[in-house]
Amino acid sequence: QVQLVESGGGLVEAGGSLRLSCTASGRTRGSYGMGWFRQAPGKEREFVAALSRGSSGTYYAESVKGRFTIFRDNAKNTVYLQMNGLKTEDTAVYFCAAAPYTAIDSTAYTDWGQGTQVTVSS
Repeated sequence: QVQLVESGGGLVEAGGSLRLSCTASGRTRGSYGMGWFRQAPGKEREFVAALSRGSSGTYYAESVKGRFTIFRDNAKNTVYLQMNGLKTEDTAVYFCAAAPYTAIDSTAYTDWGQGTQVTVSS
């Protein structure tokens, strides 16, 4: 299976920025979609952003449009989530995931990282 490892989380003040990284290893398929999800304590995991298999399109949750950007570096086999203008409501554990096709539904994703904590203070 594909192994995904997230990094880049931390504590930041509201209005600040963080860049999350997700590095993949063990992948056997040549085309896949990537996504970022987040889960706050006591809440359901929610979609944040997705990147199409060929990086031809990006998709974002309405709550993060204009603030977050998903992109990849194929040479490093890494997908990033650039988060700007962070709000306290963005506090959550952030997960990256891989899917055999572009998707915003978490059930479509077959491989998940362990998550990285993002905490936004007021």
